[in-house]
Amino acid sequence: QDQKVTISKDRSGNDLPEAMKISDADWKELLGYFETLNLDSLATLKAPTEKRFHDGAAIANLKVTYKDKTYQTVAFDHGYPPAEIKKLVDKINTFAKKE
Repeated sequence: QDQKVTISKDRSGNDLPEAMKISDADWKELLGYFETLNLDSLATLKAPTEKRFHDGAAIANLKVTYKDKTYQTVAFDHGYPPAEIKKLVDKINTFAKKE
């Protein structure tokens, strides 16, 4: 939101997420990926791998709040998002790694 990403590394949600301003180029890239999404189909995307079923990968999901409505994917293996959201998820993950 407003050329900022908010990152939380505490999966229990107890820490305070930190907002980080991103560059114009990163913001435009994120918006470009977002504009390709079909928000209504996020909940029906199929995860390409199932390592999370046997502790082979952390569980991840993508949640988007847009115009006061929330859209969320089913769980997928961290690092292996569905193809339809891969570019967006990979870009978001680059910000968390900079932290």
